[in-house]
Amino acid sequence: MSAPSRTARRVVALAAAPVAILAAGALVWQSSSAAFTSSTRNAGNEWSTGQVSLTDDDLGMAGFNATNLIPGQTGERCLVVKSGANVPGEVRAYTQNLTASNPELAKHIMFKVEKGTGGTFASCAGFVADPGALPAMSLTTLSTVNKDFATGGGAWATAGTPGETKVYRGSWTFDTTGMTQQQIDALQNAQVSVDLVWELQSADPTA
Repeated sequence: MSAPSRTARRVVALAAAPVAILAAGALVWQSSSAAFTSSTRNAGNEWSTGQVSLTDDDLGMAGFNATNLIPGQTGERCLVVKSGANVPGEVRAYTQNLTASNPELAKHIMFKVEKGTGGTFASCAGFVADPGALPAMSLTTLSTVNKDFATGGGAWATAGTPGETKVYRGSWTFDTTGMTQQQIDALQNAQVSVDLVWELQSADPTA
């Protein structure tokens, strides 16, 4: 068999050149796809809400159940309020649901709420009031100016540790100062009732 002509050898050489270029390109692509890598992961992210809860030691009983009142009579009752919250918050006291058979009686029951330490529902013995207590006000006034959390008094800032306690003392007087005998007699056989509420709200983190 005769050897390829010079022209044939040239054609073969030219045809082989693109193959060699493509092969070299493939090697370059494979090399550039490899790289050093590193990563870090912060796994298990989640968000759960805290809780607020409030209890007291009244054993389901009304704090005040005074009957057969006479002018000038007084009384008091303490209540241990316990926070079960695991987030910071604030407790405030206020009144709701004032009802009276004679509205004039509500104007003459003067009521004062103080917060402090010492004492229980059974007895206020040992109670020591914190500074800054507001003066006594009539139930009529209280039901107007301390009627919800926003207007509540006796504020207690809780740290968010379940089991925190604060003692509140409520004291009252049947005050007939400045009334005529006829006005006093008109209050006989009258009745007034009101709900005392302690509410805990979690603190505003933007405040």
